[in-house]
Amino acid sequence: MSAYIGRFAPSPTGPLHSGSMVAALASWLDAQANQGQWIIRIEDLDKERCIRGVDQLILKQLSDCYLTSPYPVQWQSQKLNGYERAFNALQIHNDIYPCRCTRAQILSRLQERHNQSERNQEKIYPGTCRSLPIDESVNKDTPGVAWRFKSRAGQITWIDRRLGVQHQNVVAQVGDFILKRADLVWAYQLSVVVDDANSKVTHIVRGADLVDNTARQIQLQQALGYPLPQYLHTKLMLGENGEKLSKQNGATPANTEHPLECLNQAAKLLGLHAQSSSVQDALQFWIREWSDLYCQN
Repeated sequence: MSAYIGRFAPSPTGPLHSGSMVAALASWLDAQANQGQWIIRIEDLDKERCIRGVDQLILKQLSDCYLTSPYPVQWQSQKLNGYERAFNALQIHNDIYPCRCTRAQILSRLQERHNQSERNQEKIYPGTCRSLPIDESVNKDTPGVAWRFKSRAGQITWIDRRLGVQHQNVVAQVGDFILKRADLVWAYQLSVVVDDANSKVTHIVRGADLVDNTARQIQLQQALGYPLPQYLHTKLMLGENGEKLSKQNGATPANTEHPLECLNQAAKLLGLHAQSSSVQDALQFWIREWSDLYCQN
């Protein structure tokens, strides 16, 4: 059993595009360069956004590019018991509370305080429900009630393997964040932390758009007594409008019928040299380049 365990965790809300191929290639290369395990996890909790059959399409796109894993594919929808156990542990330690605030109510409260603070276009939650008495009839399955984590005071500091030292004060810059949504879907922050811990993930390689989540996830890891993984956030593929390429802004699916072309585009953004040989030879070349850039052997 290798000491290194990494993962790639796409959501089946659409096929992989050139931006998500960057994260896939980077996480695969990091695992190979460290002679570690690479897990594929399908994040399919939000059934309203997930598209039937896209999980299999994503797996085919990865296979077309020889980004494969010998380990069983994981689906978050099959891991609900793990989220419940983590939720119960946090509840026992009084680390969470129910919240009935709507977006409109949060905005109104911020306006009353003349506080329009935003983080990634999201209003910072003002803690409206934090000190309210908890109705004992309310539980994690009560519709219309979200559950928030009580963010801990103080600055979180961590070292990103590409970006260097990072800081965030979660209380000031985020507020108390949601672990279970009002529509009863487990939120990203809880599910990703629980899954990474249960899979014993040691290294997380993902896009720089997710760096802002790291401090929240560290606080959850600390609250749940989980080990802290290492992080590396890659550059982002940008669209013609200068914004992050994403499914939401119309990114087209990666054309994996031409895998070397697809991978060369991702490799270029990662600071690796384009290759014209076979896909297998290109991947072996990039493993060596990646190792020189990011691995301390």
